Amino acid sequence: MRELARFVDAVRAGDSRVLVLRGEPGVGKTMLLDHLAGHAAGCRVARAAGVQSEMELAFAGLHQLCGPLLDRLARLPAPQRDALQTAFGLSGGSAPDRFLVGLAVLSLLSEVAGERPLICLVDDQQWLDSASAQALGFVARRLAAEPVGLVFAARDPGDELAALPQLAVEGLEEGDARALLDSVLAAPLDARVRDQIVAETRGNPLALIELPRGLAPAELAGGFGLPGVRPLAGRIEESFRRQVDVLPDPTRRLLQLAAADSSGDPLLVWRAAALLEIPVHAGAPAVEAGLIGFGAQVRFRHPLVRSAAYRSASGQERQEVHRALADTIDPQLDPDRRAWHRAQAAPGPDEEVADELQRSAGRAQGRGGLAAAAAFLERAALLTPDPARRTQRLLAAARATSDSGALGAALGLLVAVEAGPMDALQTAEVERLRGQIALDQRRGGDADRLLLSAARRLSAVGADTARAAYLDALVAAIWAHDMGSSPEVRAAAEAARLAPPGPVPPRVLDVLLDVVAMRVTDGYAAAAPALTRALDMVLALEASRDGADRWLWLAGGRIGQIIAMEIWDFEYWYTLAARQVRSSRETGALMHLTFALNYLARTHILAGELRTADRLIEEDHLIADATGNTPIADTAMMLAAWRGQEQEASELIGAVSQEAAERGADRLVSLAAYASLVLYNGLGQSAAAHDAGRRAFERGAMGYGSHVVPELAESAARTGDTQLLSALLEWLAERTRATPSEWVLGIDARVRALLSEGEAAERCYRESIERLGRTRIRAQLARAHLLYGEWLRRANRRVDAREQLRTAHEMLEEMGAAAFAERARRELVATGETVRRRAGDTSDVLTAQEAQVARLAKDGLSNPEIGARLYISSRTVQYHLRKVFTKLGISTRSQLHRVLPADQDTP
Repeated sequence: MRELARFVDAVRAGDSRVLVLRGEPGVGKTMLLDHLAGHAAGCRVARAAGVQSEMELAFAGLHQLCGPLLDRLARLPAPQRDALQTAFGLSGGSAPDRFLVGLAVLSLLSEVAGERPLICLVDDQQWLDSASAQALGFVARRLAAEPVGLVFAARDPGDELAALPQLAVEGLEEGDARALLDSVLAAPLDARVRDQIVAETRGNPLALIELPRGLAPAELAGGFGLPGVRPLAGRIEESFRRQVDVLPDPTRRLLQLAAADSSGDPLLVWRAAALLEIPVHAGAPAVEAGLIGFGAQVRFRHPLVRSAAYRSASGQERQEVHRALADTIDPQLDPDRRAWHRAQAAPGPDEEVADELQRSAGRAQGRGGLAAAAAFLERAALLTPDPARRTQRLLAAARATSDSGALGAALGLLVAVEAGPMDALQTAEVERLRGQIALDQRRGGDADRLLLSAARRLSAVGADTARAAYLDALVAAIWAHDMGSSPEVRAAAEAARLAPPGPVPPRVLDVLLDVVAMRVTDGYAAAAPALTRALDMVLALEASRDGADRWLWLAGGRIGQIIAMEIWDFEYWYTLAARQVRSSRETGALMHLTFALNYLARTHILAGELRTADRLIEEDHLIADATGNTPIADTAMMLAAWRGQEQEASELIGAVSQEAAERGADRLVSLAAYASLVLYNGLGQSAAAHDAGRRAFERGAMGYGSHVVPELAESAARTGDTQLLSALLEWLAERTRATPSEWVLGIDARVRALLSEGEAAERCYRESIERLGRTRIRAQLARAHLLYGEWLRRANRRVDAREQLRTAHEMLEEMGAAAFAERARRELVATGETVRRRAGDTSDVLTAQEAQVARLAKDGLSNPEIGARLYISSRTVQYHLRKVFTKLGISTRSQLHRVLPADQDTP
């Protein structure tokens, strides 16, 4: 109680607080929440409680908490408002991203708290539906500068509440436990029996109060009726069960009815009771016994009372109460709850009920409740009389379960699917889903084998999804194996080339499949024109909120970026990455945004905009923090290598290499090798760079040649490996003929310079600088100036060398490429130049979050827009801005341009 008093005082003072009350059933968590609510004067209190029977209804718990606060909904940014309205079924629309819903709830609580401090109490968190639990866990981790208190009560806090402050609620001390037990006994108790009860209950107050009830004095005197083999929760529930069993039959039936309904709506309960001919006065004995209360809400004394009442009903009695509730619920206002009760009332297979559940699954999926959709579909399958139709619904349930992230449960449902009758199409679909799950689990070898087999099966039955399955299989093979020498990649590509033709005109999916397969089987030169045409089609795709179309748009964008790197087209690559970031932000698709941010960050690294790349990577870390996932390490590894941060880069390279080995992902091996090349070249360790890069070049990972070859050429030149340099030049010649972009021509000229001497080398260096200067790839342009300057110094042309080295040093220093800048500085010093070091910037003054807020404010974003970008509330943005202004000695946003370093804007 002292802790809770301090909690309330902090919220009243304007701070945010989160607390998890953890303890076993009956230990007093609910009573503590009641106490807190009664002593929160000056605060608004909102409450919700998880209900076991509602765990399949998406956002049910969240709606309990936020329902009374929805009058503030209009104040939220439009995407957040739309997401919350869709999640609660207040409006139609496609499924909102679950973390956009979480951000909307955060903004809503912040708005409400702006008028009066707000305390939110969530009881029985372990029984919240998964969508609500994830959203509230998101909110709990993002509260910062709002006068909001969030208290959870849970038996065993799950992953959603990990790392949040916890307060263990434990049993009473022995003396207090004896006093409490004595207070409820009607007759003296044998001391040994009393000690036994106190010891077995471990001071649990509800157990001490309830266990003796319903036991005869003789049983208590002899210690009978208190076996210690059952868990404490089961023994407390059994005590409540004894109290329910002695009630009059109509009262017991009313409790069973109320226990079956999780809404707590008294009008609904009494209407259903009338259908069952239960009189109104039947509730009195239960109220007098303290088991239930009928007020604005129907509330059981404890969740175990509800459980005991429900379990006291026979199977037939349960069906009767569920049927009465279903007949009472308005099918227009709450069709999903009605369908769920009808399902529980069904004595056996019933196609009408199964069909209604299937419609509920569609609505649940539309609100973003994939777990709920899966539960509805699974129950629908169990009620389906036709075996073939049952298989179809089980397969749909497995897909929904997989999409919700429960991959193990999805595999279990696939076992049930395979136990029933399956036609050839369903057999193929099961195999494809197994392959997709393997790919999601990063089991590359299993994924490409299963997906290729599924694609062949789908092709044999003429399924529309066959070509999509071939593309899945090809992507899985490229991810898992060396593209340059792998028979698995070759087999997947050849199979794709033999796939049935797509429609006319071809879809983007069909074009992507054909060009990627052609690239593997026919080589770069043959595929290059088709690769360019495919990129044009991907760029012409329109973003859609529809499930299949949206998947194609996102997947096409990701594959398109790989193709853009493959044909050395930086502008295509940047445009696709930036567009995907913008779209993912607008729709709140955080998982897609994670990958889009990393791709966009890589374009900024090549453009020499390392600070911008760092901001994008930091945003990925914010998403990971908000969602509880692990951030992607690949791009952070590349950034650390370009910055010359040896220890950090080495650790990340080791982690990514280990991940690649564990998952069988050769693309990650190549990316780690590229980072090693950059790091060692920057540090001047050419031999190490040469060893790291040669194998990556031989792997031939699609899209990574444009990264690896320039670095490997430099290390080969410095180690005297002219044979490798000649091989790289031959490799580049094929690209310059097929796709002669300024990027590839600039790198080709640089490699020719490394292989040449005298005037020929100088002409090539100048050509490289000229061509790269017409691109946005400033990191490679700076490197070209550095290599040319080093060559000039070795030729004893110090004055000419200083000009190139000074340019390189200024560019690299401004970028933050510290190791390469140091190389340029040492070369300048060797020419007799005096080099001054740069002054520090504001990064030493501001925290990481303050710096992000300041930069976004400098870019012109409003507080709500900054909050949406950083997954914090507008109030927290304003809090950080006040600190920024104080630290930087300014008073307005317009002054941020003067005190912050210049950098490129980000989408």
